Order: sequence, then structure tokens, then C-alpha cells
Amino acid sequence: MTASRHRISAVTRRRVTDSIALSTVPWAGNLDEPDFLSRIYDLKNMPSTDSRYSNAFDDIYQHQVRNYDWGDGWVFNDSRFNVLHSDDDEFLRLLAEMLHPIVRPDEAEVSELLTEFNGMLQIDGFALYAKDWISGHAVYGWKRTDAFHGSSPELRLHERPLTDPVVLQQHLTRIRDGLVTDPAATISACKSLLESLFKIVLDQSSVDYPRADDVPQLYRKVADLLSLSAESVPASVRGSEASQKILRTLVTTVGTLAELRNELGIDHGKSERTAALARHARLALNATVTVAEFILDTWQDRLDSGQLHRHAGEE
Repeated sequence: MTASRHRISAVTRRRVTDSIALSTVPWAGNLDEPDFLSRIYDLKNMPSTDSRYSNAFDDIYQHQVRNYDWGDGWVFNDSRFNVLHSDDDEFLRLLAEMLHPIVRPDEAEVSELLTEFNGMLQIDGFALYAKDWISGHAVYGWKRTDAFHGSSPELRLHERPLTDPVVLQQHLTRIRDGLVTDPAATISACKSLLESLFKIVLDQSSVDYPRADDVPQLYRKVADLLSLSAESVPASVRGSEASQKILRTLVTTVGTLAELRNELGIDHGKSERTAALARHARLALNATVTVAEFILDTWQDRLDSGQLHRHAGEE
């Protein structure tokens, strides 16, 4: 893997290390701290800060296993490891190692840390992802997020007028986890996210629709509900016309996404290997997030302006 040097900013590094130091979850997982660090650094050939010991391993063992007198988070300020100023690859390796199944077999802890790390890393264009598997547990690597929306799509669901965002969050998790490792499943998850979103908007607005409706049909009903064909830019005819062209393109995008999913996805019991590649999955991701963000933003605006009313059961 080519060294990425110092694209991860000092601000992001400090945020990450502070969150680890303040967490109740031990950064060394189930291992003693010197055993964990030995997976990354050659502690036996690194200097000791205690004159009684000849190397870093024995030094750390004395102060963090026998006595624990350095406290939490000491490693992030220890000049021997230079965590805050190391190359990006070395910094990311430390984070990835914290998620390794030998270090941390608790999958709930891994999921929590992964979400937290990627949430902070994404601003600098990096993400941790499952690059391999050991006995059903993911082994994590890192990469640059070269898609527009990266590999960690974020729709700020907790800020939206959703009575229960769990379903959409599950789709986002599948998309994030499979973007590189399983692009066919990611394409299917993209289509499913839009289908779920459209149904949620219609359900929470008490709009009936045939359960057999496909994604383009559901989109048209949502477009009617949200008045997407009305004037989009007040006091500007040309602006409204341009916006309507974009909206019509969104309809085409949704329909094309469904076709892409049928051709390259994993549904319908295909008899041969899918031709889906990571670039197809990124295309599906970018189209999906663009459509979803627009629908969620418009829905919120219509509710706030009183053009739509919240369902009676919604807080």
C-alpha cells in the first residue's frame, strides 16, 4: 500500500485520539497494552523511559500492566510512537488493529468504534473497511474515499422527520460495508434504500399506494406529494424551468438505478457470476444519496412550511 503521508489533519488525529482516550472501551481490547502495541511496533528494539528496563516492552509492561500508573491515552502522547505526527498509513494501521478480531472479538464494540472512526476520518477522505475475514470476523484495512459520497454515506437520519430511521440506517450500513467487497449487494441495497425511503414518506403522509409499485412508480407518487413539478425558484421562471429539468432527470436516475440493480445486482437468483464492479457500486451510491438527500430536504421543507402535515401518530 502506497504511503499517503499526512493527509489526515492534526485536528482529525486529535479528535480521534481524544475520543479513544475518553472512551470506556479499552484501546488494546482484550490484550495487555504491550502485547497490542507489539502487533504494530518492534517494542523490544525501542528505548525505555525507565532506567530499570532496556526496552519499551518491559517499560510499558511495568507501568501499564503491573502498576497502570500512566493512565488512559498515554500512547497518543508518547514520542516513541509519534501517533499525532506519523504517516497516515501508520496512524490508520493503529486504528485498524484496534478492530482486529484477535484484539477485539466483541462485534458490537467493533461496530461502534468503526462507525465513530469513519465518521471522523471521512472529512479527510479516508475510511476503514473490511478487507478480509477470519472465522467470520472482519479484518480491516484503509483506503482513500474516491467516490463523491465516499464509502460512508451519511444522510443525517437523526435530523430528519422520520418516526423510525432504523430501516434506512440498515441499508446505509450494507452499502458502506459492501461498496468494495460486494458491489452487487451494494447496488441492491441502494435500490432498497430508495424504495424504503419512498414508502416511508408516503406512509407517514397517509398516502395509499399499491404494494406492487416499483421504484419509479413510488417516486412519481412522492413527487406528486411534495409538489416537485411546481415552481422551484420563486420569482424566476428560468430558474424554475432549470429546476424542473433536474427533477425530471432525478426520475430517470431512479429508474436507471433500478435497471442497473436488475442487471448487476444479486436478486432474482442469477445463474452466473455478477459483472458488478466497485465503480458500478459507486455510481449507484452517488445517485442514491443525491436522490435521497433531495427528497428528505424537500420533505422537511414542506413540513416546516405547513404545505404538508405530520401523521397523527408522529411526534
